[in-house]
Amino acid sequence: MAVATSAVREERTAGSAQPGAAAFDPHSPPAIEGFTPLSRAREESFQDKFIRKTRENPFVPIGCLGTAGALMYGLRAFKQGKTRQSQMLMRTRIFAQGFTVVAIIVGVAAAALKPKQ
Repeated sequence: MAVATSAVREERTAGSAQPGAAAFDPHSPPAIEGFTPLSRAREESFQDKFIRKTRENPFVPIGCLGTAGALMYGLRAFKQGKTRQSQMLMRTRIFAQGFTVVAIIVGVAAAALKPKQ
């Protein structure tokens, strides 16, 4: 029994020691034959990302500004006691919110249908 166990150990150690193989280094990525990783894109600042996204779908920021504007004017009219104007502006806010949601959905659908470059 002891002879068989030592023979198995010798086979395992002989099979695992491959000539020319480097030791596993957990701090560096593995080298895969025929694969070259893409270089990392530079870090994008908030302003750069905002401008890029606005150019991709300009209707979303327009809808957000319309929503915020209608909300502010509606709250101001409500505070001043102009209930009729306040109601009209709250309805305008709902319309602007709907416009923004539709713009987001259309932008996502357009990005999904856009062919990869």
